[in-house]
Amino acid sequence: MPGSGGGGVLVLAGTPIGDPADAPPRLVAELSGADVVAAEDTRRLRRLTQALGAEVRGRVVSYFEGNEAGRTPELVEALAGGARVVLVTDAGMPSVSDPGYRLVAAAVERGIRVTAVPGPSAVLTALAVSGLPVDRFCFEGFAPRKPGERLARLREVAADRRTLVYFEAPHRIADTLAAMAEVFGPDRRAAVCRELTKTYEEVRRGPLAELARWAAEGVRGEITVVVEGAAPAEPGGLDPAELVRRVRAREEAGEARKEAIAAVAAEAGVRKREVFDAVVAAKHAPPAAG
Repeated sequence: MPGSGGGGVLVLAGTPIGDPADAPPRLVAELSGADVVAAEDTRRLRRLTQALGAEVRGRVVSYFEGNEAGRTPELVEALAGGARVVLVTDAGMPSVSDPGYRLVAAAVERGIRVTAVPGPSAVLTALAVSGLPVDRFCFEGFAPRKPGERLARLREVAADRRTLVYFEAPHRIADTLAAMAEVFGPDRRAAVCRELTKTYEEVRRGPLAELARWAAEGVRGEITVVVEGAAPAEPGGLDPAELVRRVRAREEAGEARKEAIAAVAAEAGVRKREVFDAVVAAKHAPPAAG
């Protein structure tokens, strides 16, 4: 059971994703008044505070993926003792594809108050400028690095009708877009948002296959990808024979049956079981009369 937690407060402080002028005024006040500032990169924190004219009077410690597990207990004890701990990452909101979740969970478990300083968000900014539907969306973070795992993860959401938002590294963006074109279909609309709010901001919109060809030439900078959700299945859908034909075509191309069934189900907007049943029925159907 969570304890009383003491008088400490954990402040998750959103930081600019590019332009320091986007920082909220409250960020300066929180950084100046913190007992402890835990930063993903203390050098970036120093540059940010210089740009904002903020003076950090409290203790500054590093808090990144490599030391997150070891440093969390230390910060929780400081919080339990009444400290105001401000957590910042390199850009955006802590714990959203950045360090922070572990500390938040530990603080909540101890009954420590957790609050936030809202700030710029690459997810929402990219979504807003993408030109794609924004009424329902799903943030998928970074796609897996290994090709097989990446394809499997994409297949899980291929039939999702919500707009999908991803982060990606520049050296992997071409492969990820090519995988998306393979799983979601080459004509699925998307937007590649690069260097948002920075001097060389660029938003490239188009079908996934076209974007994959563009990215193959090389892309630099921080990247957020927004992908259109799946179209609703047409009434009646594809007939079983067509489902079987598509599965067989993928198998002949070297794809395993399980993956082929999942991909065809996503393309057709039907349940995997429906495709599986069609394949099994075709396998046991009597041969056509000569």
